[in-house]
Formats: sequence, structure tokens, C-alpha cells
Amino acid sequence: RLTYEQAHVDSLGDDRWQEIIALCTTAYDHPDFENLLRLYPNTTHVLARLGEQLVSHACWVTRWLQPGDHRPLRTAYIEAVATDPRHQHMGFGSAVMERIATAIADYELAALSPATHSFYERLGWERWIGPLAVRTEDGLQPTPQDDAMVLRLAQTPHLDLTWPLTAEWREGELW
Repeated sequence: RLTYEQAHVDSLGDDRWQEIIALCTTAYDHPDFENLLRLYPNTTHVLARLGEQLVSHACWVTRWLQPGDHRPLRTAYIEAVATDPRHQHMGFGSAVMERIATAIADYELAALSPATHSFYERLGWERWIGPLAVRTEDGLQPTPQDDAMVLRLAQTPHLDLTWPLTAEWREGELW
């Protein structure tokens, strides 16, 4: 039976933090995942356990994405969606993403930069097909190499997926 825990990064403690790092490092085959996650403060994590074992994880951070000429929208930006490779294709990653969709209901939008589209599309996420850019002190910096997907939430205004979409600049991965 899968059980869930939702925790802000400040309340994780070292043991749970190390579990998350180990899971993400294995799932992404990325040796420096701890430094990558530390770039994003104020994250809220959802952990899924099978018994005592952490099998799936995702987290979100608040960002401000601006579609077209709309004002910036309070966005739950999803990071580090990971499932232990031995437990992939069993619905655990989908379950974590559905849990997050419920937890972020008070946001105006959800977004992420996908490794694969099909997983998220099955869960109702849509590809952003308009141009992407980040907002910097010097103006907009186009990011044509990046990819984004969005999930419309109850408070999401009308969006045209062909509009430009901008995010605030941040350290590390821009999208």
C-alpha cells in the first residue's frame, strides 16, 4: 500500500533529505542532484512510500510565469519528479503527480520542464508551444532550447498555448 507524506524542505530533516537525494540520483542517473535541488529553496515535497521504502517523489516551488500579456501568474513549478527505477511503470509517479495536483489547487497555474511528454500528457498536462523566455534585469532572454508543459487549475485564466511564456530568471536550470 502506497502512503504519502507532504513536507516543506525546512521540515524534512537530514534522513529524509538524503533519501530524496538518493532516489533522484538513481532515477535521473545524475551524480550531483543534491546541489541541483539546493538551488530551489522553499520547495514542498511529496514523498510516496511502499512500506518504509521511498519509491517516488516530486516537489514544487512557487514561481511567477507570465503568459502573453497577462499579469504574472502564481505558479506551482514542479521539480524532481522521480520514481525508483525498480518501481517504475507501476503507477507510483502518476499517483504522486495526482497528489500534487490536489495540493496546489490554490495556485493559478502549474508548470514544469518535462524529460518526457507522454507521461505528463496522460495526466492532463499540455505542451506549451509558444516561445519561452526568462525575465532578467536586462529584459527578456529567449530560451528556445527549453521546453515547458502546463496544467490548468481551477484559477487558471484563459490561456492560448501559442502565446509567449516567460518566467523570472533563476540560478541553475532556467525552466
